[in-house]
Amino acid sequence: MKLDEFRILFLVAGLVLTLIAASPVLSLISLPKSGEGFSELWLLGPEHKAEDYPFNVNNMTQYRIYVGVGNQLGELAYYAVYVKFRNQTQELPNSTASEPSPLDTTYEFHLVLSDREVWEAPLTFAIEGNPGLVQNISINDMVFPVNCTSTWDSDRNGFYYQMFFELWLYNTTMRDFQYHNRFVGLWLNMTG
Repeated sequence: MKLDEFRILFLVAGLVLTLIAASPVLSLISLPKSGEGFSELWLLGPEHKAEDYPFNVNNMTQYRIYVGVGNQLGELAYYAVYVKFRNQTQELPNSTASEPSPLDTTYEFHLVLSDREVWEAPLTFAIEGNPGLVQNISINDMVFPVNCTSTWDSDRNGFYYQMFFELWLYNTTMRDFQYHNRFVGLWLNMTG
């Protein structure tokens, strides 16, 4: 072998050994990091902050909050947010069993989000009734009958209700929405 052939062989062998030695570092740079995907669901108060939520509510007075959803699933997702209304004794979703509340949906949002996309919408509501009986709830200027009774809570001295939001995700295999095991709620004191 000639001297030029040894140089070429030496350079090729050196380059191959360098690539082999650097492969663990290169794999960290070139491969996307995988993790468990998740969805987010939140409520914000009237000033678009996590504070000053309506609590002591009056008959037929309008209140504003914001509801938001974030998609961190790693793919496009079709969501539904179901708004439900209950008294302090009616069932909430069961997080342990991943089951939604059996209560009827009062209002709903439908949205499609790309991965890492966030959606927020204002929600205005007003309650019609008296402390022991909420007859209707107005959400975004639409009136819905709820006919929800409450009993006096002697521990907290009031009549309490809760408006809560369940997150559902469209399951392409089932071709239907499936409860996504996330919910947030807003306690409301109608004692007046």
